Order: sequence, then structure tokens, then C-alpha cells
Amino acid sequence: MDPTTVATALTERLALVRDPELGASITELGMVRAVDVDNEGHATVRVALTTVACPLRGTIERDIREAALGVDGVRGLDVVMDVMDADEKATLLRRARRAAQASAPTTTLAPGTPVLAITSGKGGVGKSSVTANLAVALARTGRTIGVLDADIWGFSIPRLLGVEGPVDAKGGKMIPRERAAGEGRLKVLSMGSLAAEDQALLWRGLIVQRAVQQFVEDADWSDVDYLIIDTPPGTGDIAMTLGRILPMTSHLIVTTPALAAQRVAARAADFARKSNLRVVGVIENMSAFACACGESHPLFGEGGGASLADELAVPLLASIPLRREVSHGGDLGVPAATDDPLLASIFDELARRIVEDVAPPVGAAGCSARLLNALERAIETSA
Repeated sequence: MDPTTVATALTERLALVRDPELGASITELGMVRAVDVDNEGHATVRVALTTVACPLRGTIERDIREAALGVDGVRGLDVVMDVMDADEKATLLRRARRAAQASAPTTTLAPGTPVLAITSGKGGVGKSSVTANLAVALARTGRTIGVLDADIWGFSIPRLLGVEGPVDAKGGKMIPRERAAGEGRLKVLSMGSLAAEDQALLWRGLIVQRAVQQFVEDADWSDVDYLIIDTPPGTGDIAMTLGRILPMTSHLIVTTPALAAQRVAARAADFARKSNLRVVGVIENMSAFACACGESHPLFGEGGGASLADELAVPLLASIPLRREVSHGGDLGVPAATDDPLLASIFDELARRIVEDVAPPVGAAGCSARLLNALERAIETSA
């Protein structure tokens, strides 16, 4: 393929990569200095950051690599990080202001709040239990975690988290149900708060899409540090709706070690990337069963999570063993990560990796924000 054509396609794709703090495209902000592709399809992207020590440089580089994976003809990639000069920084400030005015948020989520969609290609891989236990682990770090059960037909989050009862409304917004979790809190919204647990919903198409949109736009998520979304399996209407109204969503792909689950999970990742959404990691569930005798039995095979992570060029974030405590705790509304020592340690480590690497919370890094605030003060002083 012609290198110029590939470079043009890659540049267009980079327009979909956003600065994690400012929420605007890195091309719109003037952060992309050059895109070059050689005759073998090896691309070099040169990006200018506001400061050489920017803690978010890893996130930006990862997003650029993720974008490049969807461009035909790119067979290798180097990302070169430069530093902006004073004029470039001032230009970035002006562009960031314009972008913020042009794309006012339609949700109550604070700008930059990490949104994590727990996804899979098929049902039965334990996606909802992963969602519930991960939410508890993140809340135990002292944060407020929003949990949106977007599986309209197969909702289970209220029972898994022991959060039941009707949804209240205030100021025209639905108020998620709350419960404590360690030092933090969970705020949960699900169709299970609006319909009986055994009630079948005969909804399809636009009705389902509108329900999901209301859960995002017409609910009070204003004070959450993370929004975790339990999505239905597959790549249908709900997944597409979430991708449209929450374009900064990162996807965590859940699979079991079995080859069939792994291949279907790959389709979920392909959907995310074709929708210009980030895939940030793989979680392998039901990795093995440890019996009382101390032996480990890989009932669903071995290596599926690692193989999928390698294929997608993302990290394998956790391997979660098959334990009866998961289903038992879910039945009681007490997630296993709350009191099972082994699962608590695994989910705590998963939460740590998310907070420190995969999706740092708002304000954890802040290089661009601090710089822009300083520039703004300097401009106001000199005016």
C-alpha cells in the first residue's frame, strides 16, 4: 500500500485519540507534529507534550498505538515524544478552550472521569460477577464508584451487590442506589431497580437504546470517581449506544480460558476498536479450580486470556480462579472480594493496576491541567 495513503489514513485515525485531561483530539490540539510511513509500512508518529515528565504520556502513547492497530497498511509503529515550546502551549490552551465550548458534556459525569465497560462476546463468562467484585475493590480504595447495569434484559447487578429498592429522583435526575464498601461507596443504577427481578422485558431497538441513554444522561453521576458499566454480551444496540454517548469509554474484555470464549471475546474487542473505543486489558475468569486437596484443575483449558491479550496487544490484567464463593456471595448480595482472602487479593491487585496504570482517576496525573492553569494565570496577569 502506498505510504502516503497509509500516513493519511493514520493521521485521520489519530484525530480520534483524545488528551485524557482536556478531552479534545490530539490533532485538534496541535500535539501531533508529524506522521511518516516508510515503504514497509512502518510508521513514526511524533507527538508534542506539554512537559517531558507528563505522567499521562504512557496513556497517550497507548491510545496512539491502539488507534494505529485499526489502520490498514501499518505494520509497525514508533511513537516519539517531544516537548512543546511556549507558543505551542499557548496555542494548545486556545484550542482546548474552543473544544470545551463546542462539546459541552451531556452527562453529569465530571470531565475526565474514567469510564470502564466490562465486555464480552458471549454470556456465561462471569462478566457481571467481575463487574461487581471490581467495583467493590475500587471502592475499598476510598473512592465512590458508579456501577451502571446496562444489561437491560439480563440485569443481575442489584442482587450481586445487595443493592435493591426503587430509584428516587431529584432535580429531574435519577438517583442511583447506594451502599458502603470499605472506605468508599457504590452508587448503582439498573433496570432491576425499575422492574421486578423475574419480570421479562419485551423491548427491542429504539426502546432499549433510549433506556440506556436515560441511565447515562438522566442520572446523577456527578460525584463518582469511576463509572463501571456491566454491558450485555455481544455487539448489538446497547453496545453501540454506549459507544456513541460515552466516547471516552475504555473496554476491559472478559474471557474464560476456553478457545470458543476467547474467539468470541476477540469479536467484542474488534467491535470496540471499529467504534474508535479503547481496549485497555483482558481479564481471564474461571482460570482454574483449586480443590480442597490443594491441586489446581484447569476445567476450561489454559492460556486463553494470555493468548487473547497478546493478540490484542494489551495486558492480561488478572486471572480469576473458579471458586464457589463467587456464586455463593452473589446469591447473598455480598461479593466474594469482600471477605474471601484469595479473591480479595486478586481484585485488589486488579483495582491497583487500573488506578495506577490503565485508567488513573481525575487529578492523579494532571500535567496538562496544571500547565494550562499556570498559562491562564500568566495571560490574565499580563492582560
